[in-house]
Amino acid sequence: MADNDDLKALIRTIPDFPKPGIQFRDITTLLLDAHGFAQTITRMAATTLGPIDLIAGIEARGFLFAAALARPLNAGVLLIRKDGKLPGATIAEDYALEYGIDRIAMHADALTPGKRVLLVDDLIATGGTARAALRLLRKAGAVVEQAQFLVDLPDLGGADALRSDGITVDSLIAYPGH
Repeated sequence: MADNDDLKALIRTIPDFPKPGIQFRDITTLLLDAHGFAQTITRMAATTLGPIDLIAGIEARGFLFAAALARPLNAGVLLIRKDGKLPGATIAEDYALEYGIDRIAMHADALTPGKRVLLVDDLIATGGTARAALRLLRKAGAVVEQAQFLVDLPDLGGADALRSDGITVDSLIAYPGH
């Protein structure tokens, strides 16, 4: 991770949201800054292991980064959504939540086997959603070797879990603790 203190300064921390003890990292303040957002995309693109055919963005903030990265990387955008949000035939993958199970999906015809896919989201915490997205992409035949995030919460172990799945994980900013 390079020195990205300029970007980190654009992210607002909201204490005790959504519950006491949580330090919520609000990236909307970075998104409001045109130069900061542009620098974020430039820096993420510079660390991409290419070539890439598709960028898979995880709902919802991952869509923003996937779409913005698509232009400099000359790639298409693949949407990973909550189950039931996509029309037509989909494939899906379950993942565990703190108190239950959720499911993400993508169009069944979104990619042909062998396509090189970069997985992108705004933040990696425990890694549950990202790992489910990885399983989903691999089930569809994608070659996924890298995942990128604006923010990593390393103490929650998500990036390490993705690494154990054989993925190179890059993030611009890390916040220790929760």
